[in-house]
Amino acid sequence: MATRLNVGVVGAGRMGRIYAADLAQRIPNARLAAVADKQAAVAESFARDYGVPKWYASHLDLLDDPRVEAVAVISPTSTHREVVIAALNKGQPVFCEKPLSISIAEAEEMLAAVERTGTFFQMGFQRRFDAGYQAAKKKIDAGAIGTPVLIKSTSRDPLPPTREYCDPKSSGGLIIDMGIHDFDITRMFMGDVKSVHAMGGALAYPWMKEIGDIDNAVINMVFGSGALGCIQLSRHAIFGYDIRAEVWGTKGSVQVGYLRETPVLVMTEDGVTHDVVPNFMQRFEKAYLAQMSNFVENVLHGRPPAITCADGVAALRVSVAATVSARENRTVEVREISGASAQATVKN
Repeated sequence: MATRLNVGVVGAGRMGRIYAADLAQRIPNARLAAVADKQAAVAESFARDYGVPKWYASHLDLLDDPRVEAVAVISPTSTHREVVIAALNKGQPVFCEKPLSISIAEAEEMLAAVERTGTFFQMGFQRRFDAGYQAAKKKIDAGAIGTPVLIKSTSRDPLPPTREYCDPKSSGGLIIDMGIHDFDITRMFMGDVKSVHAMGGALAYPWMKEIGDIDNAVINMVFGSGALGCIQLSRHAIFGYDIRAEVWGTKGSVQVGYLRETPVLVMTEDGVTHDVVPNFMQRFEKAYLAQMSNFVENVLHGRPPAITCADGVAALRVSVAATVSARENRTVEVREISGASAQATVKN
């Protein structure tokens, strides 16, 4: 058995650089063998900065590199299908950052390719590797709060991404791009979602409406068990990054998340103040590292993926159902959503 896994990273943007840096510097049993990005200068710059042996402008060239044993797909969501299926067809283990796609049809095609080839595939949802979410899951599974009956999940960004990024044609829109984390976590705690009813609007940034996206949303859910859920999403938490969850049960509740970044309170005659979490890397840096380390360990030791392609499809299906609900102002049964019936865009 190999002691180190040679990983190639496709996509050297903001998230790609985070994962690639971890592979290059922080995961002892991994080696960053190559990086690819359609912007050749970006790939070359990263390779030079981190001492990566090879860089490519095409993912196909990276997949043909004999040193690459596994692939981390961190490229734009619109490219996932092409890159993932090409890697699966070569029998190369794949890690894919969320969301799997903004298209249910493409997501189902990727799942079919995983099943057809039998190639290892692990979905990227870093919250599942956060210490708080993991501890809460253990408490719930141990019966500490009794039977879970309601979950509330909150995701608030301090500022919106760029106008180009927010365009639903590339990101899928707020509910898919951002809310998919919450849908995955609620599934982890509560099981499959039966139906959703979503409301949203461009309330803080009028330009969002111009591109067909929204900046705030509330999604109510009913799970297969009959339990209830509520997700709140916002691109306008001007005070900082706010990611929390609470699960209520028949014997109590468990809360995940925090606002104060450092254990310091300032107390004066004007009141009591503290800092807040600045953004996603301060909140989830350890989770991103743990997630990629887990992928490497699973491939090296022949273990099953921690999060499957089917999990990625399921979370996307709920996200699309909520997107359709917000657009059509009605309750949507998740079973309605299939590759042939759903469009993953919000049309305000």
